Amino acid sequence: MATIESYSTAAGKRYMVRYRTPEHGQTKKRGFRTKRDAEVYATTVEVEKLTGAYVPPALGRVTVGELGADWLERKETDVKPSSFNSLETAWRVHVEPRWGRTRIADVKLDSVERWITELVRAGKGATVVIRAYGVLASILDGAVKAKRLASNPARGVENLPRKQRKPRVYLTHQQVQALADESGRHDVLVYVLAYCGLRWGEAIALRVEHLDLLRKRLTVVDNAVQVNGEIHVGTPKSHVHRSVPIPAFLVEMLAEQCEGRDRGDLVFPGRGDKHLLRSVSLTGWFQKAVERSGVPKLTPHDLRHTAASLAVSAGVNVKALQRMLGHASAAMTLDTYADLFDDDLEAVGAALDDARSRSSVPKVCPPAPSGGLTRA
Repeated sequence: MATIESYSTAAGKRYMVRYRTPEHGQTKKRGFRTKRDAEVYATTVEVEKLTGAYVPPALGRVTVGELGADWLERKETDVKPSSFNSLETAWRVHVEPRWGRTRIADVKLDSVERWITELVRAGKGATVVIRAYGVLASILDGAVKAKRLASNPARGVENLPRKQRKPRVYLTHQQVQALADESGRHDVLVYVLAYCGLRWGEAIALRVEHLDLLRKRLTVVDNAVQVNGEIHVGTPKSHVHRSVPIPAFLVEMLAEQCEGRDRGDLVFPGRGDKHLLRSVSLTGWFQKAVERSGVPKLTPHDLRHTAASLAVSAGVNVKALQRMLGHASAAMTLDTYADLFDDDLEAVGAALDDARSRSSVPKVCPPAPSGGLTRA
């Protein structure tokens, strides 16, 4: 059992708790201002020993910075380059300066919430704040897993900002054509983005061998992501290859686009037959095409949303749309594009009414009007 002893310091009387660890080693905890505080700690230690939740205090003396370096090293091999770049930036800019020298045992929930408030007041967007918090919380999750902490003190915050989803831009068929007409040699790429729903990285990684124009199909195999001006080629976001239908009008365009090219060549190459880099904002070919065509302001990724919108308008079922877009489930597709299915609610009511009218169910008479009037 733990024992409590008092001792004198220049600041006054203090208390110390002596106890044995689960491995039967002798240890102590000093610095309690009152005997009551020492007794609470002693009781807590005994309960933790009985429940298996005891963590030696020495293990909690490692700093967030020491664990953060190892965490980042693991993440570099676990996630895609673009994701790692975001995590590394969040660590370097927001987490390490505030928490790097803090011992993990000294991280408190209220301190984490104050940090979040400071970031928000400094004008940081919800995405930045949530990502920075996620880095800190994930590092401390690792400390719990390594049994350096009994629980994660960063979990349970209540003041994380909420992301506000920007209104999506959906182009019509006519607007897509106007944009493609102003895109010069990139016109076929615009059509592929708007009618096949590929992500930008999937489109610029597309090779001739990935096209099966006889079957009107293309296969998404690679994803070329641009990070700090460099292209990193990996698997698609879902890590799964997928087959995507090609509208008939686009088949001939793609055939002309690939004429004279080898099977391993890129369909939409950039300079030197390398991967096409993203269009520079404001002065790039895409932004200029948007301005000249007069369509609403949008990014190349918005054309993926347009593909979903045009498919829904054409009556494509959700499961087929999910497969085309590469979503993990049809539920994810519905959640992502719930606004595109608003009209379906009216269609459900109309369909049920039509089905009932064609059945043998007697017509429902309206209730008698108030005021004592009766029907003749």
